[in-house]
Amino acid sequence: MRVILNIFLFLFGIGFLILFVGIGLFMAGFGGVDKDYSVTELKENFEEKRAEIYEVKNYINKIIPPNKLVHIEFENNNMVGIFHLEVDGKFESNWDVKINSNKADSLLQKLGWTTGTLKTLKEKLDNANCIGITSGEPCNISFQRSGMGIYSFNVFDRPIADSLKARYNDGCTYIMVNDRLVLEYGGGAIGSQCFYNLE
Repeated sequence: MRVILNIFLFLFGIGFLILFVGIGLFMAGFGGVDKDYSVTELKENFEEKRAEIYEVKNYINKIIPPNKLVHIEFENNNMVGIFHLEVDGKFESNWDVKINSNKADSLLQKLGWTTGTLKTLKEKLDNANCIGITSGEPCNISFQRSGMGIYSFNVFDRPIADSLKARYNDGCTYIMVNDRLVLEYGGGAIGSQCFYNLE
C-alpha cells in the first residue's frame, strides 16, 4: 500500500511540475505577466509625448492611400508583429512579418510604401513611446501591451460627436479624457476586457 502511495505522490509531483512549467511557457508565449497601466499613467504618457503622438498620427494619415487602412504593431526593428490591411473594404490579416521579406515587400507595394517608410514609422512610434498604429479617424495609437492586452490612444481630428460620447466613455474599454482623446484597453482573447485601474 505504501509503495502505491509513493508512486501516486511521485506521479502527482511530476504532473504538477509539468503543469507549472506549461503555464510558465504559455505566459511567456503571450508576453508574460506584464505591467498593467492605470488611466492616470496613460494620461501622463500622452501629455509627456503629445507632440510625438500627433506627429506619428499625422504621418500615418499622410502616407496611407485613399480607400486603404493599415494596422501595424512592431515587435522590434526587424519584425512587424501585426501588419493588417484593408483595401477597398477587403480585410487581410498578416502576423509576424519580417521587414526584409517577400511578404513585407508585397504588403508595402499594396500601400505604395518602401522599407524606408516602415523604418520612419517605427522611429516615430519609438519617439512617441508607442508600439503600433491604426490609420483612420480616429487614429488608434497602440501604447503598450500587457500580456495579450493592449493600451491605446484614440486620437480624433474633430471633437467627438455627442451621439458617440456614450460609446467612447463606457468606463470599461473606453475612457474619454476630452472630446478629442479616448483611452482604450483591449484584453485580447483571455483576461479582463476593462481597465484594471480607473485612477
